[in-house]
Parts: sequence; C-alpha cells; structure tokens
Amino acid sequence: MEVLLGVCVVLLAEVCAGGAVGAAEYRGFPANGTDQSSAPLTGLRRPENVSTVDSLNTRYVLRWDWPHESAVGQNVTFTAQYISERLFQKPRHEKHWISVCVDVLEHRCDFTGAQLHYLALYRLRVRANTPQQSSGWVQIRFCPDKHAALGPPSSVRLTSIKGHLEINITDPLTSTNQSMKTLLDSNLSYLIQCWRRSEEPQKAEVLQTENNIVMLSGLDRKTWYCVRVQSRYDFYNKTSVFSDTHCTRTGGQMSYWQLFLCFLVSLLLCFLLVLLLSFCFYKMFTLLKSTFCPAVHLPDHIQELWSSGCRAPQLLAPESPESVCEPLVMACTELDAALVNTEDQDFSTHSRHGSGDSGVYSTEEDSSTDEAQRREA
Repeated sequence: MEVLLGVCVVLLAEVCAGGAVGAAEYRGFPANGTDQSSAPLTGLRRPENVSTVDSLNTRYVLRWDWPHESAVGQNVTFTAQYISERLFQKPRHEKHWISVCVDVLEHRCDFTGAQLHYLALYRLRVRANTPQQSSGWVQIRFCPDKHAALGPPSSVRLTSIKGHLEINITDPLTSTNQSMKTLLDSNLSYLIQCWRRSEEPQKAEVLQTENNIVMLSGLDRKTWYCVRVQSRYDFYNKTSVFSDTHCTRTGGQMSYWQLFLCFLVSLLLCFLLVLLLSFCFYKMFTLLKSTFCPAVHLPDHIQELWSSGCRAPQLLAPESPESVCEPLVMACTELDAALVNTEDQDFSTHSRHGSGDSGVYSTEEDSSTDEAQRREA
C-alpha cells in the first residue's frame, strides 16, 4: 500500500513539475524516470544517460555517461546513493540516503550488495566529484520488479525416454542462488519451442507451462528434435531471452531379432560367469586341500612290497591269537628238544656211577619227559 501511494505521489509531482527526463528502455520495459530539477547549477557537469540497463533478476547495476572534455586535467570521481521511496517522501530525507559507491572512477555502480527488495520502489542518484567541487545529483526511480530484466532458465536438460522427450527446467536464480519464483509469487512461467532438426527450416511448436518438468509425446521415433526455453512474467509482460538450444534423438522400439540377440548375449555372459566362478572355486579348494591335508607318500621299499604281491607286515594286532603264538611254540619246541638232548647225556653219564643212583635219575627223567609232553600238547 505504501509503495502504491509513493508511486502516485511521484507521478503527481512529475506532472506538476514537468521536469522528468526519460532514461533508456530495456527490451520494451517502461523507462526509468530521471529527475534533474533538484540539482543546483555548478561549473562541473552532471552525469548523463543514467539508467539501470544492466539489471538482471536481482543483480542491479547503475550506469551513466560523463563527458571527459568538460574537466580536462581534473581527477573526476563519482558517488552513487539510494533511498526508499517511502523515506524520500519525508521532509528531511537527506539523512536517509545510503551511499553504495563513493569516489569511484568507473561509470557504473553495482547495487546488488545493497539487497534492494524486489517488490519495493527506490530512488537512485549519482553525481560527479573533484577535489574542488561536486556536480548536482541526477536521480532515477527504480523498481526491481518492474525495471529489472528477467533472466532465462538457469539450466535446461533434454532427455529421451521411450520415444518421448523430457524437458527439465531450472528456474532463474537470484544473486543468492534462490529461485525467482519465491520473489514473483509463483507467477513465473515458461515458453517452450520445439522443432524437428533438419536441413530445411522447420516451424516450431510452442508450449507454455508453469511446470519445471515437461514431457513431450507424439514425436517421431529415431528423430532429432531441438528445444529452447524462455522465461515469462505476465504481470509486467516481461520475457527473457531464450536459453541455449538443446537437441537429442528420440529412441525407437527394438525389433524381435534384436531382443533375441540381446537374450543370447546375456545368456552367454551368464554361462561364462558361472564357468569362471566354478574354476575359481576348484582352484581354491585344491589350494586349501594341499595346504591343510598334504598327500603322504610311502617309502620306496614298502611300495615295492605292495607291487610284488607279498604279504605286507601287519602293524596292527592280528585277529587270531595262533599267529602270535606260532613262533613262540616253535621256539619252545626247539628249546625242549635241546633240553631233552642235554638230559639224555646227563642220564647216560649218571647211569655209569652205579645202581644206587638209578632210582633218582629215573625219577627225574620221567618228570622231564612228562613236562616236555605237556609243553608239546
């Protein structure tokens, strides 16, 4: 409400004073009003052609011209300030002016860092300075929402999906990398131009939308298409320049033989993968077996016994006790025979001594004979 009231007051004062000088227009937008009636006449010339022609989205740059021949040999600098229209209407508004550029040599001043509200109305002014004097101020009214140009989409991506084209649009960005939709109350829309790429000029199809993702259908398959996008703000009839042109080729449906070929290739790859995994598993199993369970080879003389068919020596206890007792019986038999021979010799020797001892030896012989028979049994 205060902004509208300020605009009405300014327009009324301009009509009454009749001292408004138009500034340069930007792409059909209304010109910024320039007020020079309040500037005193001095020997130093004031800046000329003051405008915000370089303002885009929320980046505001004030530019002006100044004739160099008017101050030959003097060091001329410039000072630029701003004030809101609401404070400008107050009687003592001079103390509310805020300086952005002080004694700069360039013929420009960047007001982006001043963080001017996009929907507010401001007064901007600039003057020339020398060490001895200053020129009069040159003022312009500036409303970012009205006078700042609208930029194209920050990016446009074109993707082919199953014979359709998907357009992904990113909003224009502010100086703080925020979407311009947050400042334009979602009144931002896009104008999309799409045409088939060919050697001959083609008529572009136009589509206007507020969405950031648009799907174009009904297109020819395996055909190149190009698109470009323009930002629009209908409240002030603001349009941006078109974005860069993006082209892509739509896909086509695969034939049956292509599907069959893809199936065979995938089957072959799966078979090779299984074969490779099996081989790796076999090698790993062999390595682990040889590491933890190494093969033990028998000595050569034992292998010769096995190959000749001879009975191998039994390391374990045999099942029948006769095999163990057999060598013992043979040993005992030989020992008994030796004892019998010895006893026979002793008997023949003792028999020579007389008949008195015959009873004793006879008794011993009989006992030895019985003992030998028991052992044989």
